[in-house]
Amino acid sequence: MSRSLAPLAEKARAALAAVDNVPSPCISVCRMTPDRSVCEGCFRTLDELRAWSGASDAYKRGVWQQVLLRSGLVQPDPV
Repeated sequence: MSRSLAPLAEKARAALAAVDNVPSPCISVCRMTPDRSVCEGCFRTLDELRAWSGASDAYKRGVWQQVLLRSGLVQPDPV
């Protein structure tokens, strides 16, 4: 695993184990990719970043699944 993804992977383990109060994927590397599609640190979109504080735990778990896919920490299920 890339060293730069280690903090995100650690947070993912805690987030996916959380019953409630799902923690944020933020690793304090807060800058958008050049195309502004996702944050370079947590792999969230601008819409996901904006929605996070008021979002349900179910929504947050869904965002985490997308973060893991975008980061390459997990691979999509084969169709």
